[in-house]
Amino acid sequence: MTTILLRTAGELHARTRGGRRAVVMTMGALHEGHATLVRTARELAGPDGEVVVTVFVNPLQFGAGEDLDRYPRTLDADVKIAEQSGADVVFAPAVDEVYPGGEPQVRITAGPMGERLEGSSRPGHFDGMLTVVAKLLHLTRPDVALFGQKDAQQLALIRRMVRDLNFGVEIVAVPTVREDDGLALSSRNRYLSAKERRTALALSQALFAGGDRHAAQEALRARAREVPATQARAEALSAIGESRAAADAHAVAKATPGNPAAVRAAARMVLDDAARLDPPLQLDYLALVDPSDFTEIEDDFTGEAVLAVAARVGTTRLIDNLPLTFGAAS
Repeated sequence: MTTILLRTAGELHARTRGGRRAVVMTMGALHEGHATLVRTARELAGPDGEVVVTVFVNPLQFGAGEDLDRYPRTLDADVKIAEQSGADVVFAPAVDEVYPGGEPQVRITAGPMGERLEGSSRPGHFDGMLTVVAKLLHLTRPDVALFGQKDAQQLALIRRMVRDLNFGVEIVAVPTVREDDGLALSSRNRYLSAKERRTALALSQALFAGGDRHAAQEALRARAREVPATQARAEALSAIGESRAAADAHAVAKATPGNPAAVRAAARMVLDDAARLDPPLQLDYLALVDPSDFTEIEDDFTGEAVLAVAARVGTTRLIDNLPLTFGAAS
């Protein structure tokens, strides 16, 4: 398969369409995370469909002092990766193709969800992101668009925009791709020195620590459903010298649907240790949120949640997250 590089929407619209068109939106500097998105798009589009990869560094979603000029532009390499992953087209429009009248006066507003976490740290970022996603959905006219779970808040906002504004497109989430050491793949990882990368591993390690605490709590809760235990049983076991069994029975008797505070604390311990490294990790936020609106969950929460973290190492800002389910059914 030879991947075609197109620069204008007119060229893209002129193509004959057979099956489904699947679109993967990127800002370029493609890596294995993007390749996974493209391969998944190829599966969804099928042999008769078409996979389009967009490459566009969107100026609207970079704030003052952010890395718009520094952001890597590697189009030739991007086309090769897209081709190897199964893309039919790389659509790489110029700024005036996407914004023909200059910066748009009418934009998509992210609303309250867009002001939390990433939105609080990067004011206006999500408005710019949603505006370009809306533009690219119109320009590429896909049946399905795929986005990575690593940008969980972005994914949630895109889903909300598509639902609220009646876009006729299916949004598919693809799990985060990680390097062997656990670091989530990102185009910004290339900015990290060797020492900075060692510190940056704390992001994923913190998430895994929180995930391990959550898994232990959920396992205990499941056991409490299967083997009802009472305080009286724990005291009886203690009386006959079965201290370990008594402690276990007591824990089972007290088991409740996961404890978000304990999950946050386990993750925070790792991040606090990383703040003392050289170079230090500078935490922006650690949050355990409801993915429907990105508000913090309460201790009695049940359902899907996202443990999210953002931090700066040196001059590089990184984000990561881990989906969790509280109170899973037996």
